Amino acid sequence: MAAFVLVHGSWLGGWVWRKVIPKLRAAHHDVYAATLTGLGERAHLARPEVDLALHIEDIASLIAREELRDMVLVGHSYSGMVVTAIADRMPERVRHLVYVDAVIPENGKSVLDVIPREMAASVRAAVKANDGWRLPPAPPEAMGITDPGDARWVAAHAVGMPIRTHEQPIELSGRYREVKGRTFIYCSSPAIGGLEPAAKIAQGDSTWRYHELKTGHDPMVTMPEQLVRILLQAI
Repeated sequence: MAAFVLVHGSWLGGWVWRKVIPKLRAAHHDVYAATLTGLGERAHLARPEVDLALHIEDIASLIAREELRDMVLVGHSYSGMVVTAIADRMPERVRHLVYVDAVIPENGKSVLDVIPREMAASVRAAVKANDGWRLPPAPPEAMGITDPGDARWVAAHAVGMPIRTHEQPIELSGRYREVKGRTFIYCSSPAIGGLEPAAKIAQGDSTWRYHELKTGHDPMVTMPEQLVRILLQAI
């Protein structure tokens, strides 16, 4: 039995794993679907100061309180930053890192540093046009969610993302490399753009397990069965 810690991406919350959680538990694993500060049921805590460091502490605190070890640490999208930082802090507790269409960070760089320049510029413009500190949610259709019911569900729960989470550079010592199990899941249909460099890193390195799902950016919504099969391979 392993402990799966599921960390969502921008705009979302622990709720987004609703289709995945029962399938992992049915395979007799513990599952913790975290919600980062300012998002999901913690949206009332959103403020301009919310940053990457706070989100890292969110997950570190969960792990400490639940006394988790032997973890499969799963990061979706933006949370590739978060799970890498956690693995850097406590590699001895992590069995496997899984990046679900996620950023692979570089030390000293932020999310906006590692995505294409044009995408970073459009993010900054969207924040400026909104309230100056939150990135408004992308329409579900833009993320490849085509089922009307799923699209309504995601649109009803997604909230703005504090932009400092994407602006703050990550600080890594390199200890995350002690975690030998690493999987990258690339969502290619449609690809949202910006994650191709991360996918190429994983695809070109034999120390990674690389998978491609022909679905949009949120496979926990659109392809939960296929996603769970890949997650179970991590153990």
